[in-house]
Amino acid sequence: MGNGYAPLLLSRSFAARLLRTYEYPDPRRPGKVIRGYDRAHALRTARLCGAVALSLGYGVTIVRQYQIACLLHDLGRAGLDRRLFGRLWSWAQRRGIPTRPREWRARYPRTAYGSETEAFIARFGREIERDGMAMDVWAREQIEMRLGYARRLARRLRAVKPSLVRLGVRWEPWMQRVMLYYYYPERLNDAPRWVKQLAEVLVACEQFEAYSNRERGRDYYGRRSESLEEAFRYLDRLEAEGILSAPVLSALKQLAAAGVFDDLLASARGTGLTLRERRFMRRFAQEVSACP
Repeated sequence: MGNGYAPLLLSRSFAARLLRTYEYPDPRRPGKVIRGYDRAHALRTARLCGAVALSLGYGVTIVRQYQIACLLHDLGRAGLDRRLFGRLWSWAQRRGIPTRPREWRARYPRTAYGSETEAFIARFGREIERDGMAMDVWAREQIEMRLGYARRLARRLRAVKPSLVRLGVRWEPWMQRVMLYYYYPERLNDAPRWVKQLAEVLVACEQFEAYSNRERGRDYYGRRSESLEEAFRYLDRLEAEGILSAPVLSALKQLAAAGVFDDLLASARGTGLTLRERRFMRRFAQEVSACP
């Protein structure tokens, strides 16, 4: 795999048709559609995932199928309202409120599994309204996009299934499980090893891209700048938590050290990597080779 090469094994036209499944009827403006948010993120994530999966020894056929799931990994957030979503979750993060289902259940263990959205609204809805955000159906949808992601993803997959059939996509259950791993790692406890590993690859690559994505950082995380050091600290933390395994993180670091991702990261940022950042990633070559 040459320097800067992270392949998309799907044709560009096919990928574009897949990404149109992110379009969502705008409930506030009848007849209008909310275009899928940050489609470029989905494309870059799929390419990162393809490179890592191939480096781990997966064949082209399975990686091509896998990249379909990677392209659609954010389908449960179709209809994302940048302004409202950003306000709600920035509000929560400033107060240290958990924003992911597993973190919510760790903080509030009495919450019934799958009812994290309802628990969030019951606990904080009035406070949110006092701070000027209406807790209406549309706001609940934005909350569901994080705390009820599995439920919303299932609804969106049912809605777009006819489109996937027309595109000739052979959707398989493992693809949805891979898409859910970041928010629901417990759902893959009994998964085949290869499914679990591909799920880890998606988490690692999606988070790596997100930490370098200027638009997403501003709209989604309330972030003012991008930091590769911060990205890898977070990935290391996910490894320590058992979400990522050493082989997956090592494969990503090796490819980063080889410069395979430089162009994708520059695209995510809208500007090239600095010399310092390139040197930072090149150090992973020595780090990985030193591992027993």
